[in-house]
Amino acid sequence: MSEREFMEYDVVTVGAGPAGLAFAIRLKQVNPELSVCVIEKASTIGAHILSGAVIEPQPLDALLPGWRDNPPPICVAAKDDEFWYLSKTGGFKFPIVPPQMNNHGNFIVSLGALCAWLAPQAEALGVEIYPGFAAAEPYLNEDGSVGGVRIGDMGIAKDGSHKPGYTQGIDIRAKLTVLAEGARGHLTKQLVKKFNLDAESDPQSYSIGIKELWQVPAGRVSPGKIVHSLGWPADSRTYGGSFLYHLENDQVALGYVSGLDYRDPNYQPYEAFQQWKHHPTVKPLLEGGTILSAGARAIVTGGWQSLPKAEMPGALLIGDTAGLLNVPKIKGTHQAIRSGMLAAEHIAQSLSSVGWDARLRASPAMAELKKVRNIKPGFKKGLWFGLINAGLETLFGGALPWTWRNKPDYASLNKLADQESPKRDYVERDLAPRDRLAGVYFAATEHDEDQPVHLKVADTSICVSRCAEEYGNPCTRFCPAGVYEMVEEEGVKRLQINAANCVHCKTCDIKDPYEIINWVTPEGGAGPNYQNM
Repeated sequence: MSEREFMEYDVVTVGAGPAGLAFAIRLKQVNPELSVCVIEKASTIGAHILSGAVIEPQPLDALLPGWRDNPPPICVAAKDDEFWYLSKTGGFKFPIVPPQMNNHGNFIVSLGALCAWLAPQAEALGVEIYPGFAAAEPYLNEDGSVGGVRIGDMGIAKDGSHKPGYTQGIDIRAKLTVLAEGARGHLTKQLVKKFNLDAESDPQSYSIGIKELWQVPAGRVSPGKIVHSLGWPADSRTYGGSFLYHLENDQVALGYVSGLDYRDPNYQPYEAFQQWKHHPTVKPLLEGGTILSAGARAIVTGGWQSLPKAEMPGALLIGDTAGLLNVPKIKGTHQAIRSGMLAAEHIAQSLSSVGWDARLRASPAMAELKKVRNIKPGFKKGLWFGLINAGLETLFGGALPWTWRNKPDYASLNKLADQESPKRDYVERDLAPRDRLAGVYFAATEHDEDQPVHLKVADTSICVSRCAEEYGNPCTRFCPAGVYEMVEEEGVKRLQINAANCVHCKTCDIKDPYEIINWVTPEGGAGPNYQNM
């Protein structure tokens, strides 16, 4: 094997999301002499970005003071907030919207379009951005510190042989590596383990957000209207809720979030979303409309108590990679931009990660998370307890003298023998998409079929024996893209992995009760190609 080619920079940033791009922009603003590279596994900037999203604009104001004069292509000022509790056939609107969910002064955006808008502004400052570059593993210096990243090889066949177009991945070496991969980053997971960064924090926890963008008949949309709900179709023991954002041009963005700490092995996050779309308060808005785009992504929800140490020799964590999303606000973009800017200012002269963890913990980003640290864990005791607890925590500003702990999501599933699944009483579905494979079509996901499967299952014999008996193969239900399928051939069952369907949501890597599924990066450029998500 020939020695790998390499490129050298002062700083390499992994991930062209809001945190990574804000970091790169701010670093060049503070120290234009530094060489800065951003790599992104998606085929284009924003193609793997999926979020609600409503953003607080203050960090963006600080990063790019004139941005309102030249806003991103989808940017609608928030106007009306509604918060609903739903039953199967009705529900009621809360008379008061919780303070954290008051969006006065905020903007509804497409986060993917926002990142595509940020990228050329970073490039204008001299940042080099490379989409289609998937970081397969960290590059380590001789002393064990992080010295950059290794880009995955291209052109490897499913059997491991080299295809005619084989290209060896290069090393991107840097004095400092910034991990901005979003929730459950592939490199971050490896480095957290290597450097034991979570030794003093709770396990991280997650939700899965499933989203669609719709074109609806004229006259139904009120641009700037923001509607959130809880209740049906989730039962009172399952954390779940919806969002519905009215855009311009007769479009709506809608989605459903399910906490991955759910207990019922028969629960299906994708089906819950599709059922919610048929609720009497939602279906009339969508009927006669056309779905434009769809997708899913894990959301990091552990909060203050699950923040790992955010620095290691040669590298640091920012944004959702560090776990900075504010769950009660349902927002992480302002935290991502804020942490990216702060990290840039921290390392602009020294190019050292030393002291970053302390600086992040002393920042407004962490103060915001500490105030709400007990709100999401309170819902583990049920919906109504969670709501009462959220009210108390809000009233006292997070000053109550306790912190509830987080447990890993994979450990939350009950076994079939110990679980009496609630009667979900789902309605008949007729709105598109009719099934998960149709949803994959609207994610425009693409993978070369002849490449190694990027979903590594350590022991598939568990799938057909213990898992089938104990949990009923929950991977066939929690995956929103139909990647996992139990098939029977000549009386023998086996796990079939439809890797080409994968939308890179990372749910399987999080929720598998045996921790035997490991999501690794496929070839650069593979995966979903989201449009305005």
